[in-house]
Amino acid sequence: MLKTGSYIRLWRWHFYAALFITPLLITLTLSGIGYLFYTDVENKAYASLFFGEGGETRQLTIDEGIEKTLRQYKGYSISKVIVLDEPYNTRLTLKNNEGNQQYVFLDNHYETIGSQDAKYTFSNVMREIHSSLFVGGTVVNYLVELAACWAIFLMFSGIYMTFKGRALKKKPNPTKRQRNRKWHAFMGTIVTIPMILIIFTGLPWSAFMGDILYSAAQKYPSFGFPAITQRPPTSDMSEIPWATRKNDAPSSNASAPHHGSMPGTSLNDGMISIQQLMNEVEKAQISKPYSIIYPTREDDVFIISKGSNTGVTGLDVSPYDEMTAYFDQYSGKLISKVGYADYGLLAKWFTWGIPLHEGHLFGWPNKLINLAVCLSFLLVILWGITTWLSRIKEGKISAQPAASNSFSFGLTVFMVILGLVMPLFGISLMLVVIIEWILYINTKTGKSKKATV
Repeated sequence: MLKTGSYIRLWRWHFYAALFITPLLITLTLSGIGYLFYTDVENKAYASLFFGEGGETRQLTIDEGIEKTLRQYKGYSISKVIVLDEPYNTRLTLKNNEGNQQYVFLDNHYETIGSQDAKYTFSNVMREIHSSLFVGGTVVNYLVELAACWAIFLMFSGIYMTFKGRALKKKPNPTKRQRNRKWHAFMGTIVTIPMILIIFTGLPWSAFMGDILYSAAQKYPSFGFPAITQRPPTSDMSEIPWATRKNDAPSSNASAPHHGSMPGTSLNDGMISIQQLMNEVEKAQISKPYSIIYPTREDDVFIISKGSNTGVTGLDVSPYDEMTAYFDQYSGKLISKVGYADYGLLAKWFTWGIPLHEGHLFGWPNKLINLAVCLSFLLVILWGITTWLSRIKEGKISAQPAASNSFSFGLTVFMVILGLVMPLFGISLMLVVIIEWILYINTKTGKSKKATV
């Protein structure tokens, strides 16, 4: 094997990156597998809430159902109504002043049949573990994103070392370590392209790179999505499509004639009822399923959204059907509407990419392909750990010695490109280079001192 300076340096970075981020990668992969099947799990686990009926047979209007629910859940106000296709029940999102959320389900008579603590539903638990280790906070979010970025480096560097080091070459009477190394290289080669695709389609939700992508989409409408240059909404928008999640929304006409407030909502006087709004939504030819996000101020609007990556069982639609519409909260008039056809290239790409990442873009085949990729990735990690353990020496972590201080042109270009594509990776890489340089200087100084003794 030809161990050039570039090879050894990549080997060291590959080794140390794997050593530090393997626990995170295992956690992210397992939680990702769980999230792949959240709709299947929830349809079974929450069947009584999703599809059940209460004991009452009297037919209420949806507004009466909401009013009755709010009397039952004191201290809560309503922020969303999720209107789903049959046989799913209607879901309300309630929240209180402490920020706690409850999902309350209304049957086909609009009677309350039960509720969930939003924080502990299966889908939300899997998503929180996958995105922020169920801890949250900027540091943790950056750490998760950093692990994903270094995973991409691991796979690219692994491909390089596999072919440069001839890891797949058949050897006579291979040792156990050589067999594990071969399987590690072989599985890593197979899984690299699909795994990189899965990671990149998940980065729009990341803390650092996700904001950069979204800012680029906002700054360049033809590349991202059309801007609606009005005051931003203040409502919670977790079911709004990625492409319009941070869009500015228009304002309602607070001076327009009011039609009577909806009782029990503790919101704005004169706001139209939900049934009136749903009639307007139907006139606008917006079909179920969709979310209704409530206005929270006098000049806010009702937001009606259909998304391909909502995280709500029964709510996802085809990317082609994504839509965000804004309705005046007093008159119910449709003010503005943005759909998939209005998106730019970047927004369209991620409108397809995110459901591909989540495993529901093309049904069960998508889930099974993602599952196979995730399980294969876990095997790559397992064989990597086994290979390391088989070569580890007592009291040492058995990494390659530091390479020379020189960088090959090819390695430099490769790392610069990765750093530009993944800025958080680029920042961390600069720290790695500084540490490597310091270690090299210390080693060189130490050798010089020994030589003079």
